[in-house]
Amino acid sequence: MIVLSVGMPRAGSGWHYNLIHDLMKTTGCADARDIREGYRLQGILTEVNCNIGVLSLRRLGMVTIPALMGKTFVIKAHSAPTTWSRLLSTMGLLRITYIYRDPRDAMLSAFEYGQRALTKGRPNAFSHLSDFEKTLAFIEDYVRIWEKWQAEKDVLVARYEDLLQAYETESAHLVEFLKLDGSRPEVQEVIDNYRPGKGEGQQGLHFHKGKIGRFRASYTEEQQTILAERFGSYLKQMEYDV
Repeated sequence: MIVLSVGMPRAGSGWHYNLIHDLMKTTGCADARDIREGYRLQGILTEVNCNIGVLSLRRLGMVTIPALMGKTFVIKAHSAPTTWSRLLSTMGLLRITYIYRDPRDAMLSAFEYGQRALTKGRPNAFSHLSDFEKTLAFIEDYVRIWEKWQAEKDVLVARYEDLLQAYETESAHLVEFLKLDGSRPEVQEVIDNYRPGKGEGQQGLHFHKGKIGRFRASYTEEQQTILAERFGSYLKQMEYDV
């Protein structure tokens, strides 16, 4: 079986992926990086967090090979569901989680992360987001992807803010969804290792300035009005204050 950890960019998806990865390792399942190397999936899965990219027939078909050979492992994605991901989920070969965040905070974080990388001379996937409009268009795409995941069956959907504020409850939901025994010391140790605040500053646990509602102090009133107009109906469905 493959556990697929999907997330909105800059929404704690790295934290969520690593939590899930380490929880699944308590069952003795394979490290995703070993699967990547052992099955020559370097062209399908990225080195960091084993991101599959788009959930196409070819890519999912390639990572399904080790699953069909009895391997269980965890991979990551930011992309939308497809006919193929839906099929594998129905077959029981794919178990899917999805995490999202207030898109206004995710948008701010994406812009700042890209600009910091440019300043350091190491551009990343967000460095092309050079202004408000470009960043808004970028996040709008992922809001539509959020809408598609909301309509999927058998997907555990989580909010970044809930994981921060109600970690015990949310982590218990995750353990149950993964069909793990939450009373096992190994499972409890992993949950404790990823507790909010405990890993502050450690790569893969939290992202830079991952605070709730920070966009309100960073965007102008005019910009916030634009965000309210563009995201208004979505924000209500996501249970955020406009």
